Amino acid sequence: MRVFGNFRDADDWVRDLLRYRAHRINAGKWQGMNVSGKPEMDHFEVLNLSFSFPMPATVEKAQADIRPHLPWAEDHFQERVSGEPLNPGEQYKNWPFYKHRPENDRFRTENEKFTHSYMERYWPRWANMEKDTSGGGRFGVRYRYGDLNDLVNLLRAEPFTRQAYLPVWFPEDTGVVHGGRVPCTLGYHFILRGGYLHTTYYIRSCDYLRHFKDDVYMTVRLAQWVHERLQDHPVWKEAQLGRLIFHCVSMHMFAADRKALGWDKEV
Repeated sequence: MRVFGNFRDADDWVRDLLRYRAHRINAGKWQGMNVSGKPEMDHFEVLNLSFSFPMPATVEKAQADIRPHLPWAEDHFQERVSGEPLNPGEQYKNWPFYKHRPENDRFRTENEKFTHSYMERYWPRWANMEKDTSGGGRFGVRYRYGDLNDLVNLLRAEPFTRQAYLPVWFPEDTGVVHGGRVPCTLGYHFILRGGYLHTTYYIRSCDYLRHFKDDVYMTVRLAQWVHERLQDHPVWKEAQLGRLIFHCVSMHMFAADRKALGWDKEV
């Protein structure tokens, strides 16, 4: 794993790897669609990319350092942490690469919902269910589903726990049995050590040009959000944001994007 003093240096390193050391592949499917035999849908890929950098402590610093697609990245983050398992939500329509094209509705099902949303995965207890006030909610094999609030409560009750993990990849994604889209993000792990809240971001697949900076930004914002909600605890009041550790199995970019950057002439 490469260790950096700031995100911009990490970003330059990732960009250089994709430019000079990536391998071309056609994965056969993209976003649930068959792309075999379509060279424009080939990817240039770097496998098992890992790095870390210190997380900015404020929203303003995170935006300046990471340079996500604004205002969308912040608006969508607020939608993710709204406490409601929204699907489809509203901010997908404002994503800079969506552009309200009707063909993008192919990603929605017959009931106008996506196969998943991050809001459902952050708040799964009442996802696709009618919320009531009597307790309960969705159950797994044995116990009720936990959510982002449960993670915060665990960190408040046990500041030094090793169990503070927020999954985004669920058992229903295993084997892609529904044949549709599955989350790129696997999940987030939070741990307090040495007075710092460190966050590890596990992601299976990331499009460098369209998603990378936004994914990193929203992970930093999630760490800030968790930290802010723990300030009523004396241990957490003394803690600061630590490092973001980023693990990605497939960092990639489309062949068409590489060509647009003029990098194809270097292969």
